[in-house]
Amino acid sequence: MDRFVSNFTHRLDAKGRVSIPATFRTVLSRDGFEGLYIHPALDMTALDAGGNALLGEIEGLLSTLPPYSDERDHLSTALLGVSEVLKIDPEGRVQLTDSLKAYAGITDQATFVGLGPKFQIWEPARFRAHLEEARGKLRQLKSSLGRQWRSEGPAS
Repeated sequence: MDRFVSNFTHRLDAKGRVSIPATFRTVLSRDGFEGLYIHPALDMTALDAGGNALLGEIEGLLSTLPPYSDERDHLSTALLGVSEVLKIDPEGRVQLTDSLKAYAGITDQATFVGLGPKFQIWEPARFRAHLEEARGKLRQLKSSLGRQWRSEGPAS
């Protein structure tokens, strides 16, 4: 598998290190990225993380904006200017910096959430609230699509 899937909650150790889930480490290894690329998520209090696939998505997004434009500069600053590359130790752990932990509200536990080409790291209670919100929005979407399908019928 070359995608991050599922979610896992791990405790930070006494030195503030946290183990990256084994399946996530496997994806990172196949991706060929040495370490862990990580930055504060743009629209929520979580951290976006990954390897070359995540960097490729960011570069693809930036390439759609004109060079030297304010939009490209702002997005570059938000995605690259506050990013960090963390070293993964031989036991598969990383040391989250104080600034990353403060942004995400992480203290003693972290929840890793697979999102395909990247994963997020959440404070566990914030993730549970986010998951409930996502499920609620999905139920609304499903209901809306069902009503639309019933009124329009199957596509021909």
